[in-house]
Amino acid sequence: MKDLFDSVSHTPSDYSAKDIEVLEGLEPVRRRPGMYVGGTDENALHHLFSEVIDNAMDEAVAGHASWIEVVFSADGFLSVRDNGRGIPIDRHPKFPDKSALEIIMTTLHSGGKFSGKAYKTAGGLHGVGVSVVNALSEALEVHVFIKGKEWEMAFSRGLMTQPLTAVGATKSENGTLVRFKPDPEIFGEESHFRPEKLYKMARSKAYLFKGVEIRWHCDPALLEPESKIPTKDVLHFPGGLADYLKEALSEESLIIKEVFSGSAKFNDGSGQVEWAMAWPVMGDGFFSSYCNTISTPLGGSHEAGFRQALTKAIKSYGERLSLKKASHLTAEDCVDGTAVMLSVFIRDPHFQGQTKEKLVTPGVTRLVEGVVKDMADHWLSDHKEAAQVLLNALIERMEDRLRRRHEKETQRQTATRRLRLPGKLADCLSESREETELFLVEGDSAGGSAKQARDRKTQAVLPLRGKILNVASASTDKLLGNQELKDLSLALGCGTGKDCRPEKLRYGRIIIMTDADVDGAHIASLLMTYFYLEMRPLLEQGHIYLALPPLYRLSQGSKSAYARDDEDKERLLKTFRGKVDISRFKGLGEMAWNQLKETTMDPKQRQILKVRLPETVMDETLPDTPIIPLAEFVDNLMGRRPEKRFSFIQSRAHFAYNLDV
Repeated sequence: MKDLFDSVSHTPSDYSAKDIEVLEGLEPVRRRPGMYVGGTDENALHHLFSEVIDNAMDEAVAGHASWIEVVFSADGFLSVRDNGRGIPIDRHPKFPDKSALEIIMTTLHSGGKFSGKAYKTAGGLHGVGVSVVNALSEALEVHVFIKGKEWEMAFSRGLMTQPLTAVGATKSENGTLVRFKPDPEIFGEESHFRPEKLYKMARSKAYLFKGVEIRWHCDPALLEPESKIPTKDVLHFPGGLADYLKEALSEESLIIKEVFSGSAKFNDGSGQVEWAMAWPVMGDGFFSSYCNTISTPLGGSHEAGFRQALTKAIKSYGERLSLKKASHLTAEDCVDGTAVMLSVFIRDPHFQGQTKEKLVTPGVTRLVEGVVKDMADHWLSDHKEAAQVLLNALIERMEDRLRRRHEKETQRQTATRRLRLPGKLADCLSESREETELFLVEGDSAGGSAKQARDRKTQAVLPLRGKILNVASASTDKLLGNQELKDLSLALGCGTGKDCRPEKLRYGRIIIMTDADVDGAHIASLLMTYFYLEMRPLLEQGHIYLALPPLYRLSQGSKSAYARDDEDKERLLKTFRGKVDISRFKGLGEMAWNQLKETTMDPKQRQILKVRLPETVMDETLPDTPIIPLAEFVDNLMGRRPEKRFSFIQSRAHFAYNLDV
């Protein structure tokens, strides 16, 4: 084998083994922090605190710690201490020259959460938490208190600056203290922890596990003069989520004063669930869910189980009272618009993506539904008067929903008099065409982000599956049989071809929103071809628009900007100073809903292009190209004659660059 390698010769310009870079230890974290904490902005900075306090919370949830102390010092250091078991300091059997503490602090994917022996439930199993904090800290100290002795170890930017040292005897309880200061080289000189945000995060953890006491300390010099954040506080809520809900809704009018709350272990002993729920009169509620104290803003399997349990329990109770209308109740009536706090503790949780925003653990839906359904049945039976009032209010809500739906469908019925709308269409509430718009997006993933980002009153979303049919080259049978185009026509309600009647269009603007890449441009071209050939009056009257989603996100500390393409990115880079973190969006489905809203969907901030119809077309890049009618141009590029497209591509091949081969 050695002879084989020796026989391979390389010239200096060759690609060889010397060109392969191997990143060791925590170097990958510092090189690409966005992969581990989501970026280098303020949210990423505060994510470091989440990682450290989550470890302390895991000790508390496991029953090994009863208090956690958070101290924010004037020197910018943040410390988190618990009275748990303390991180092990003995030698690791696999690495006998290192302590377990050193391995945990300097090695990715190490910790006590993988085997399930140290923790039955924990806030994630990526095993990168505290080591990532270490990598992204200018300085970090760890103090471990075990059996009357204190041990200390120190690091800077992921590298050990002080080996594990016995400080001496101590009367302190067992536990761990992590004290760290974020690295300005990563987060920027102007980036600092905000006491308001730290306090809110600590407070939410105390609510999520009612058995823990969180002691808060903040140097007064770090608070604004009129800040309401205390310098010292003890956060302990014996009522857990119910306490939070009562405080959050203290000024709200409720349908019933009772809060439906409870906690129970799953029937198979694999975990437990806690919840609190109330019904505001105005229906302006929220649904906040958590798994192992980790927030899941996109919901998931635990939310699905809760929704199913409440809906089934309320319908069943109504049917026992011989209320026939109760059989028509849905989760939209029973759960939407309510105020819900839901928290589950399970073993080996599985999340969608590294950001852990959605729980996808199989079987959790069934477990949550089983426990909550039984408790809801008993709660309704024990609160008969309140249950009757609640049921009547929910039935009124259901009747109002059905009435509004009927009126909307009647007013927006299609040219064929059908009242049905596509099932995957997320319609808007407003019936005024002048203020409404429909976003056409590619696929369910992008559709999910768009539905989260939209204004439900005026913005509707219709996900389309992949690249739609090219109507310029398709047969009539294919056109009439294509389900995606049927759904699109049905949603618009204005008919197609000779029967296209713009006055019957259900939305004032149709916005084509595709990925900011070549595939996205192709899909947009196919859609514009469809509108040109099948609904041309909509183009003529200016109803069709193109969204302009960003391709890049540039961030530096708390400053961030979005670029639509490479040229825009280079322009924006000139407005930054120093190191800039650049992330490329793979598609709309990869964008967080709030980013999609801010950059592409919010009418107050976005930019959109109106699609216009020129009578003729001339390519200014080719001076000898003749002016041709638009219809001929569309037929050449999209029609049934491939030789026309080949000629077009061949004549412009020298303009192509940066192709991925």
